[in-house]
Amino acid sequence: MDSSTKHLFPDQLLSARRRNILSRFGLGIAASLVLLTLLSLTNSSFSVPFVSPLLQGLRNSNLNNNPSSSVSPRFNSSSPNQVEEKKPEVVPVPSFESGQQTRDTGPKNTSLSGEGEVSSFESGQRSGVTVKDPSLSEDDKVSGRNDQNTLEANATISVGNNSSSFVSDLGGRFVPANASKGDSGSMEEDRSRGSYEDCDIYDGNWVRADDETMPYYPPGSCPYVDRDFNCHANRRPDDGYVRWKWQPNGCDIPRLNGTDFLEKLRGKKLVFVGDSINRNMWESLVCILRHSLKDKKRVYEISGRREFKKRGFYAFRFEDYNCTVDFVGSPFFVRESSFRGVNGTTLETLRLDMMDKTTSMYRDADILIFNTGHWWTHDKTKLGENYYQEGNVVYPRLKVLEAYKRALTTWAKWVDKNIDRNQTHVVFRGYSETHFRGGPWNSGGQCHNETEPIYNTRYLKKYPSKMRALEHILRDTMKTSVIYMNISRLTDFRKDGHPSIYRTVYKTEKEKREAVSHQDCSHWCLPGVPDTWNQLLYVSLLKAGLASKW
Repeated sequence: MDSSTKHLFPDQLLSARRRNILSRFGLGIAASLVLLTLLSLTNSSFSVPFVSPLLQGLRNSNLNNNPSSSVSPRFNSSSPNQVEEKKPEVVPVPSFESGQQTRDTGPKNTSLSGEGEVSSFESGQRSGVTVKDPSLSEDDKVSGRNDQNTLEANATISVGNNSSSFVSDLGGRFVPANASKGDSGSMEEDRSRGSYEDCDIYDGNWVRADDETMPYYPPGSCPYVDRDFNCHANRRPDDGYVRWKWQPNGCDIPRLNGTDFLEKLRGKKLVFVGDSINRNMWESLVCILRHSLKDKKRVYEISGRREFKKRGFYAFRFEDYNCTVDFVGSPFFVRESSFRGVNGTTLETLRLDMMDKTTSMYRDADILIFNTGHWWTHDKTKLGENYYQEGNVVYPRLKVLEAYKRALTTWAKWVDKNIDRNQTHVVFRGYSETHFRGGPWNSGGQCHNETEPIYNTRYLKKYPSKMRALEHILRDTMKTSVIYMNISRLTDFRKDGHPSIYRTVYKTEKEKREAVSHQDCSHWCLPGVPDTWNQLLYVSLLKAGLASKW
C-alpha cells in the first residue's frame, strides 16, 4: 500500500454515540460562554427579568458578600417584561426589634427620630411615648371616631393648645375604620408583646384571671364600699364578674402596686371630681390602697363618715404616707341654680358659664381626676327646655350636646386659669357605658342575670358623641395638658359588672321581684370594673413620666 495516500476518516468509524458526545461538548462550551455573559450583565446597570429567578441564589450570595450592592429590583407580576426604574438612592429604613410587628397606619409622624424613637415630653406634659400628628384632618380627628371598631376611639390622648394637634397613645398612628375583622367581628390585632410605654393600653380585651391576681381585694373586705356597690354583701349569687382582667392588645401592663402608689402620693392630695360613677372609682382606689397596708386602722375618712352618697366633700387620709384621696361631688362641674319665677314657682337652671362652688375644695390638688356625663342623660338635661342659662338668659330650648360643650368649655377655661401646671396633673376619665336592655334607666331597663362580658365587638356601641366633644375641647381649647382615660369601649364589654338588682338586701321575695323593674345598670359592683380603671390610672401616670413628679 502506498504510504503517501491520504485516508479519509471513514464514517463508519464515527459511531452515533461518539458523534453525540462531540455535539454535547460543543454545546456545553457555548452554554458556558452565554452563562458568563449573563452573569456579567446582572452585575451591570441592566436587568434581565427572565434570568432573575435562575440567578437569585447567586445574586443573594453576592449581596451578602458585598454590602455595597444594590437591592434587586421588584417586578410587576401582571407585566413580566416590565422592569421598575432603578432608584438613584436607597433611603435607610429604621429597623424594628424582633417580635414586634408594625401596621400600615396612614400618615407618617414627623416627630420620630431617625432611630424610630420618640422624644419625651418635658415637665407638665403627659407622656414620653406620645407624639404629635399634625397631618390628621379635622374630620379624622373628631368625626372619624363614629366607628366603634377603630382604635382611635380607644386611644389615650394628652393634649394642649400649644401643640394644637391630636396626640394619642399610639404615637399618632391609627388603624383605619376598614381594618380587617374576623368572622366574629373582633379586630385582628397584632398580639406581639411590647412595652406598655409604647402601647395603647385602652385597646384590648377582657381575659379570665384564673389565678389569685383578681380581685385586688377580697369581696366584702373593704368597709368603705357603699351598699349600692357592694354586690357581694347584697348576696349576688355569682362571683365571675371579679375574675376578669384587662389585656391590651399590644403589651402587658403592670398590676397596680398599692404601696408604690402610696409612696408616690406621699405628702400629696389626689381628688376625684364628678358624679357617682367617679365615686365608684374613688371607693375602689381607697379599697385597693387600704388592702396593701398591714395596719388598716391608719386609714380613715377625716370626718368619720361611712356613707358617701350625699353631695359634698369626702377625704380619706393615709396616715403613714401623709396623703389624702378625696372625692368631690360635682356631676356637672358647672353651677346649678334656682330662683322664683314671676308666678311664684321655683325655676331650676344650670349655669353653663359658671363653675359650681366646690372648686375651692380641689384647686390645690396634686392629681385631679374629673368626669361628667351621666347626669346629662336625665330627662331635664336631655329636653333642655327653660333649663340652661348663661348670664341672665335662660334658653327656651337648647340641645343637650351643645349645652355639654359649653359646660366643658367653662371647665377648661377654669382649669387653664386656676390650676398650676407645674404642680397639678389633670386627668379626665371618659364616659362609662351602661347596659340597659328593654328600656332606659328609669323605665324597665334590665341587666339582670348577665354573668359574662360581651365577646362580639359588633354588639358594642358607637363611640359617645360627648367624648368626641371632649376631645375637641382638650385638643383645640385648652392650654393645660390632660391625660384622657378613654374607657368607653373597655366598659362596653362588661355587661356583667353592674349591681343590677343587687343594690340592697331584700327582706321579702316581693321586694326582690319589685326590684327587677328598677335595676342599676350604670354603676359597677366593687370589687369589679372600677378596679381596672385605677390600674389604668396608675399605668397612665407611669406612662406620662409623672412618677418622679408626684
